[in-house]
Amino acid sequence: MSGRDISRNGPLALIFHALLTVFILAPLVVVMLVSLSDKEYLSMPFDGMSLRWYREILAAPELISAFWLSIWLGLASATLATIVAVPAALAIARHRFFGRDGLMAFLMSPLMIPHVVLGVAFLRFFSIMEWTGSFVALVLVHAITVVPYSLRLTLAAVIGLERDAETAARSLGASRAVAFRRILLPLILPGVAAGWVLAFIQSFDEVTMTIFVATPGTTTLPVALYNRISQLTDPVTTSVSTILILGTMAFMFILDRMVGLDRVLIGKK
Repeated sequence: MSGRDISRNGPLALIFHALLTVFILAPLVVVMLVSLSDKEYLSMPFDGMSLRWYREILAAPELISAFWLSIWLGLASATLATIVAVPAALAIARHRFFGRDGLMAFLMSPLMIPHVVLGVAFLRFFSIMEWTGSFVALVLVHAITVVPYSLRLTLAAVIGLERDAETAARSLGASRAVAFRRILLPLILPGVAAGWVLAFIQSFDEVTMTIFVATPGTTTLPVALYNRISQLTDPVTTSVSTILILGTMAFMFILDRMVGLDRVLIGKK
């Protein structure tokens, strides 16, 4: 089979891709349409369109404060997870030592433990330590749960990386710190950046575990939306979700224009 035949999709493949795209995007489109409803409750279809539920967001300061808390929480936890993931990835990929597999399993264990179990465990731990309601404690919890995402992408960037440039820098008198900052870090930066972005997204979107450890003073946006849905049936939650969807699309577009998604997500040069 020629390269041209492999690179081209047939009619069945195009139809399948189109149906899959519609299947994935349909729930998002429905949420965005419901946010324009003129009714007092979640309804689809509806009689008329209105922007009233977007204005209602300004009348819900708890959602605005929860949004900014989620932003700061995601930034802090993703950065902390990256600080842990980079040296761990370098040690695991480049060295053979006793407990290497155990360290890898330990750092990846949050992916294997249900978040409900983690939430109960952290709640009990914070109650004993009297850390309940602390933002720092919430950052630590989220950092622990997002470390695997940062570690896997950073590890993928490190594995198979040639050490010739780093060795040459060391032979010319550069210290380990200088060689890391000037040589190694730029080479693995796409993987590190992609891991940071994925860790931030996971932290921002985390709700199951956060419900157990969050307090009225440390309520994140997903938890605030969950609480609002359980108490009210107005479409404010859909308007907030629509803003998040559009904001994410704008962020990805800007990131693609400035850096390139291929370079950030898969390390393409």
